[in-house]
Amino acid sequence: MSTAGTHNNQNSSSLQPTWLEQPLPHGLGEKLQKRWQSGSFLAIAGAHDPLAGLLARKAGFEALYLSGAALTASLGLPDLGLVTMEELVTRARAIVRVTRLPLLVDGDTGYGEILNVMRLVRELEDAGVAAVQLEDQVLPKKCGHLNGKQLVSAAEMAKKISAAARARQDLKIVARTDAVAQEGMAAAIERARLYVAAGADAIFPEALHNEAEFREFAAAIDVPLLANMTEFGKTEQFSFQQFAEFGYAMAIWPVSGLRIAARALEDFYQQLHGEETAAGTIARMQPRAELYETINYYGYESLDAGIERTELPG
Repeated sequence: MSTAGTHNNQNSSSLQPTWLEQPLPHGLGEKLQKRWQSGSFLAIAGAHDPLAGLLARKAGFEALYLSGAALTASLGLPDLGLVTMEELVTRARAIVRVTRLPLLVDGDTGYGEILNVMRLVRELEDAGVAAVQLEDQVLPKKCGHLNGKQLVSAAEMAKKISAAARARQDLKIVARTDAVAQEGMAAAIERARLYVAAGADAIFPEALHNEAEFREFAAAIDVPLLANMTEFGKTEQFSFQQFAEFGYAMAIWPVSGLRIAARALEDFYQQLHGEETAAGTIARMQPRAELYETINYYGYESLDAGIERTELPG
């Protein structure tokens, strides 16, 4: 029978602790809020799964974003409000437990009305999530950079935010408004002010086009602002420094990693099918040793003395 312990030929002091050995993460919401209020711009990498989150952390990112669009695409579905709360929370929990980074989760429209929003907040808090993003669309919701979006009333959205604020303890609330495209800048700003009064900690104005719009919105709202730097949408491409200069505390790159991964997978599968061997693609692959380092393979292996220490081939 296997017993807990470390391998004789493995120096346990050189290993990073696994999530199985660490206390559950607490206070990540407060940590995220302090970071975005620090005056130093926070770039938030989109991570559609735990491995993506680990790679983003390795690159130096201090916070992560779980996009609803990226999650649904990873499940082979369109971003039309088809995923369930359980699917979202399960993925969020898996990302938080291995990365231990503050995670902002796309909560779409809250998965229902007042009680559903409150349950979403509690479920995400139980998973260790730092913040939730709620938006003022109606179902079936659409990507903020597409046409045909429909909005709930500002008062109805404010009620959802107020309900989320009542349910949360540490979780922070980012209120997204899609009103710029539907109702104009002035209306979007008024919505944002109402959402802040209802309990939102930060505001996310979606689908702004250019520097002038970003600056106009920032000049009117005095809480931390989140920008969305998606590709193939309505927004021009801006850098970390530019967003900071526009008055934004943070920005997300929500689906970028998934798009890179999808293109790489597509290219690989086509080449493998055509050449009938993967030999020509090995140089583009992450080596086994790097993968094992990223996922802390030996840290987990060392927990059970009954597992013989793995030696890499070659």
